[in-house]
Amino acid sequence: MPSAGAAPRRPIPRIRLNPPQAVVLGFLGAILAATGLLALPFSHADGDSVTVLDAAFTAVSAVAVTGHIVVDTATAWSFSGQLVIVLFIQLGGLGIMLVASLIGLALARRFSLRSRAAAGTENRGVTTGDAARLAKGILLTSLAIEAVVAAIVALRLAIGYGESAADAMWHGVFLAVSSFNNAGFAPYSDNMIGFATDPVIVVPMAIATILGGLGFPVLRQLRKEFRRPLHWTMNTNIVLAMTAALLVLGTLYIAVLEWSNPATIGGMAPADRLLVAFFHSVQARTAGFNSVDIGQMTSETWLGIDVLMFIGGGPAGTAGGIKVTTFAVLLFIILTELRGEAAVNIFGKRLSRAVHREAITIALLSLAAVMSGTAALMLITDLDLDVVLFEVVSAFGTVGLSTGITADLPDAAKVVLMVLMFLGRLGPLTLGTALVLRRRRILYELPKERPVIG
Repeated sequence: MPSAGAAPRRPIPRIRLNPPQAVVLGFLGAILAATGLLALPFSHADGDSVTVLDAAFTAVSAVAVTGHIVVDTATAWSFSGQLVIVLFIQLGGLGIMLVASLIGLALARRFSLRSRAAAGTENRGVTTGDAARLAKGILLTSLAIEAVVAAIVALRLAIGYGESAADAMWHGVFLAVSSFNNAGFAPYSDNMIGFATDPVIVVPMAIATILGGLGFPVLRQLRKEFRRPLHWTMNTNIVLAMTAALLVLGTLYIAVLEWSNPATIGGMAPADRLLVAFFHSVQARTAGFNSVDIGQMTSETWLGIDVLMFIGGGPAGTAGGIKVTTFAVLLFIILTELRGEAAVNIFGKRLSRAVHREAITIALLSLAAVMSGTAALMLITDLDLDVVLFEVVSAFGTVGLSTGITADLPDAAKVVLMVLMFLGRLGPLTLGTALVLRRRRILYELPKERPVIG
C-alpha cells in the first residue's frame, strides 16, 4: 500500500493506434526485419556483396509483393537470401489479404444491419466467423493453391528441363509463392523468358496470379456459392467481370501491337504469340513476371500496360493498383452521368454515394502519386518520359515490370521507387479504411450551389 500522503500513481498512457496506423507500422516493421536479414553476409551469394540500400530495396519489393529488383535474384542471393525473400513475399501477400479481410469483417460488425442496408455496404463475403477462422481460411486457401502450382511447375522443371529434384522443388515453390502473391520475383536471371512458350509452366503461374488477384472475399464466396451467382455480392460480380474483361482486352492489345515485333513475339508461332500476350496481360495486373524483354516492346504497348498496372486487381487480395472495383465504380459513374440517370446502379443494386467519393479520392490521390514520382525521377535522371512513367506506374501498382533501367538508377531514384512501392501497397487499403472509419454525423447542411462544369 502507498504510504500516507504519497501522491497517487498516474496510469501509464497507452498509445492507441487506429487500423490504418497499425497496418503501416506492421509493414514498416516487416520491411526493417527483411532489410536486416538481407544485409547479412549469409544472404549473399559467394563473392557477392549487396549494399544496404539494395537490401532495403529488395526488402520493400518483397514485402510490398512488387518484384522490382536492383540485383539479380538468381546470382546475388544465396539460398538463405532467396528463402528470406520468399518468406517475406508470403508474409506481405498474406498480410494484405488478412488485414483487408479483417478490416472488412470489423466494419461489417460495426455497422448495424439498418445502416448497412442504407449504405449499400457489401460485406457478406467476410462477415461470418471470427478472426481466427478467417485467418485460417486465408492461410489454407493460399497454401493449397501454392502447393498445386508448385507441384506442377516442379515436375515440369525436373522432367522437361533436367533440373535436379532439389532445384526443381525449390524453384517450383519459389515461383508458386511469387505467383499467387503477385510478386514477380523469379529464381532465374532472365525471369521467365526461358519458359515463354511452355504452357505447362506459364499457365499454372498465370492462374495462380489471377486467383491471388481476385481477393479472398471473392475466392471464399466462389467456394461456397459457385453454383448460385444470384447470391454473389456486388463486389464479387464487379471483380469477376472486370478481371475477365481486362484479361481479354489486355491480351488482344498486347498481341496486336507486338504481333510483328521481331524483338518480342514476332518470330514465334501464332499460338505462342497469343500465349505470351495472355501471360503479360495477366502479369500487368499485377505480378510482374516477364517472358519476353519488356524493354523491346513498343512505346504504345508500354502505354497500354501502364493502364493495366494502374488499375490492378481485386481488393483484399495480393494484387496492387487502385483496384478493379475502384475503376469499375468510376466507370459506372461516368455511364450514369452520360445517361442522365440519378443513381448509379451496378448489377441490379444501387451504389452508395459515399462509395463515389471514396473511389474518386483514391483514384485522384493515386494519380497524384504517379505524377509526383514521374516528375521526381525525371528531375533525378535524364531518361525519357515513357520509360520513367512505366517504371513509376509499375512501382506504385506493385507490379515489378521494368524496361531494364531499375538496376542502373541512381540511389535517389531507387529511394523514390521504394516510397512508391510502399505507398502503392498500402495506400489504397489504408486510405480506403480511413475514409470508411471517418464517418462524422453533421447536424446541419450548408446552402446548396452548383458551379459550372465543363
